[in-house]
Amino acid sequence: MTTPDQNPRSLAVTALMRIQKGAYSNLQLNQILDDAHLETCDANLLTNIVYGVIQHELTIDYQLKPFIKKPNKLQPWVKVLLETAIYQWQYLERVPKRAIFNETINIAKVRGHEGIRRFVTGVLHQMDRTGLPDPAEITDRTQRWSIQYSVPEWLITTLIDQRGAEKTEAILNVINQPANQSVRVNRTRLTVAEATAQLTADGYDVTPSAVSENGLVLHGKPANHSELFKRGDITIQDESAMLPAESMHVTANQEVLDACAAPGGKTVQLAENVDESAGGQVTALDIHQHKVRLITQNAKRMGLSDRVDALTLDARKVDDVFADGMFDQILVDAPCSGIGLVRRKPEIRYEKQLRDSEALAKIQLTILDAVANKVTINGIITYSTCTILNQENRDVVAAFLADHPGFISQRVQTANALKADRESDYLEIYPDDYGSDGFFISQFKRVR
Repeated sequence: MTTPDQNPRSLAVTALMRIQKGAYSNLQLNQILDDAHLETCDANLLTNIVYGVIQHELTIDYQLKPFIKKPNKLQPWVKVLLETAIYQWQYLERVPKRAIFNETINIAKVRGHEGIRRFVTGVLHQMDRTGLPDPAEITDRTQRWSIQYSVPEWLITTLIDQRGAEKTEAILNVINQPANQSVRVNRTRLTVAEATAQLTADGYDVTPSAVSENGLVLHGKPANHSELFKRGDITIQDESAMLPAESMHVTANQEVLDACAAPGGKTVQLAENVDESAGGQVTALDIHQHKVRLITQNAKRMGLSDRVDALTLDARKVDDVFADGMFDQILVDAPCSGIGLVRRKPEIRYEKQLRDSEALAKIQLTILDAVANKVTINGIITYSTCTILNQENRDVVAAFLADHPGFISQRVQTANALKADRESDYLEIYPDDYGSDGFFISQFKRVR
């Protein structure tokens, strides 16, 4: 039997407890994996359990509830331990039930005392005898979908209202599936074909992205283990996140402002297209100094430092630093609720409320208002978010255009001509469309 600090199931309980207290799931997992030095199979099991319990939290708690008679007296870690057992039992087909139960009971014994071990043993055996409640039997559709897909009812209601029931169910059907591992090729270093060949030789299964022209989807070991990543020839980025910069079609001599830039993925993507000797430059802003350092580090790793000027500045205060009409293009990849990222950051769904989206819309409009005069006549402002809610997307676009008659909507064009038959100028990407993150992109051309 492995020691507690090497047991992936026990480490999963530790990670989930820390995440409940506010830690980010990805950062917490990375920290534990760095400290534990697990074998690959154990690291994969730990990661699977942590993300799986978060993704299916409402479902699992619904199934656990009948077996906990005094929830207020239950220690939080014991509840989490039982949640991990249910997740493994219901969702990991290759793991034998006997192994799950034995490991769970042993963790209860090691982490607690004999009374906790007996309690956990009793709950598991009762579950096994009676079976778990089936969410499909819930009659109310919104409540049923909330429990089945582990999504808060407010979000389901909002999506049905804005997208209809059929599209909402299609989105819900995919958000608990694993996110693709995608990378973007640094075209200043090598071509997509060259990157594909080298990654294949390095043992990866490589598929061209259907979303972005310079994107690749990798299967196998983590992308950051590759030599291409270590050299800055590729960077890890979701396929949808590649689209805002791609759709800007930046040319070598343009001066570009990335107004909300950290950690700099889109900044370096823009920088690949400019040429300092031709007058091209990317100015990248973030309100926090430590995040500006991330932008700088990203640009250095990708060999693009000479094309990027990173500054600590609130995008709402650009008037203090930049002259009107200074930039040919501006990207506002705005702070948002992140609802489009629920597959990659599953805890987001539980942390947000509709009022958060409405409050963020005001900030997004304030940023757009602030940068509007900084783009030159005939210049373009690109507005993007990683959410799928109208409050932060369509409604912000309508409000900006209503308040700024000197701008007109411009159709968003991507290299792969995504959704070419759509009626809107803006581009909406949903998690079920291409298996990528949910994203929204809109563009405004300044005409006077």
